[in-house]
Amino acid sequence: MKKRFLISIIVLASALITQLAITPAAYSQLPKVGVVTTGGTIAMKYDPAKKGFVPAVSGEDLMAMAPKIRELARIELVDLARIPSSYMDPPMWIRVSKAVDKLLADPQVAGAVITHGTDTLEETAWFLDLTVKSTKPVICIGAMRGASEPDFDGARNLENAVRIALSKEAVGKGTLLVLNNQINAAREVTKTHTAQVETFRSGDFGFLGYVNADGNIIFNRQPTRRLHFDLSETLPQVDIISFFTGADGSYIKFAVDSGAKGIVIIGVGLGHANPPVHDAIEAAIKAGVLVVMSTRVHQGRVQPIYSFKAGGVPLKEMGVILADDLNPQKARILLMLALTKTKDPREIQKYFDK
Repeated sequence: MKKRFLISIIVLASALITQLAITPAAYSQLPKVGVVTTGGTIAMKYDPAKKGFVPAVSGEDLMAMAPKIRELARIELVDLARIPSSYMDPPMWIRVSKAVDKLLADPQVAGAVITHGTDTLEETAWFLDLTVKSTKPVICIGAMRGASEPDFDGARNLENAVRIALSKEAVGKGTLLVLNNQINAAREVTKTHTAQVETFRSGDFGFLGYVNADGNIIFNRQPTRRLHFDLSETLPQVDIISFFTGADGSYIKFAVDSGAKGIVIIGVGLGHANPPVHDAIEAAIKAGVLVVMSTRVHQGRVQPIYSFKAGGVPLKEMGVILADDLNPQKARILLMLALTKTKDPREIQKYFDK
């Protein structure tokens, strides 16, 4: 039985090498790239019985869908999970970050690629940007089309990611998010469309670079606002609460009563709310909960300009941390990590200002 299994492995390996028109000696000399798979649309196929897409593609299957990557690199595969990205949570972020650090600690590994669903891809990318120790390239990818669709975009995204992982120009740029040939910085990027392939954008900042049709990597600029936190085994509870016209602040009180150590408010405009929410924020701060003010506006920064009650000036004077240009979901991640270091709002504000 063992002999038959060994023969099967040899036959499969030989077939792969033959298919790629590369000799075993040449293949053994290729650089290594680590790939961590977590699931998402890139690993889903349509199930007629369930009338929708479901997880169905293993890490090995996904690698086989992009056979050209085997001509570029030897793949070190970590098949970590097969979940929709809406199932992602802080413990899974920690697992992914540890897996990436372990891969990159190998001197032979040039960079790491993470396959992931697009719904929360920007959050995982930002968490990795803040916690991965190595300066080697880390590239997060997904797909907007399922693996059983004729216009499946996952294979091209995977090939592009491997090329970037091998690029010396990608070293030191932090975690990158790459779809549709476009390279984005983890801090700046967000998903902007529910269904279109060109969904990830970096707003005022623009793309870091592109993958050309010939596979060449072109970088136009360098991300400069970089932070690093040593990875903690657990992360504090931080909730996101949206302000809306007529809000009475009860959700903030509920978050405090539920044990939140931090709260991110999705304000309006430059980071504003109304008097009832102002009072609820004040009570939360008095209870020892850190509060960050973000905004529902897609571009621009939270700034203390207005002095009406619940405007930026009195909120800052009260001790509210201003999220600068981070969207609410990324402000939450930074607050969670900052709280593992300090509970002083003045010190945490420094992290948001860097």
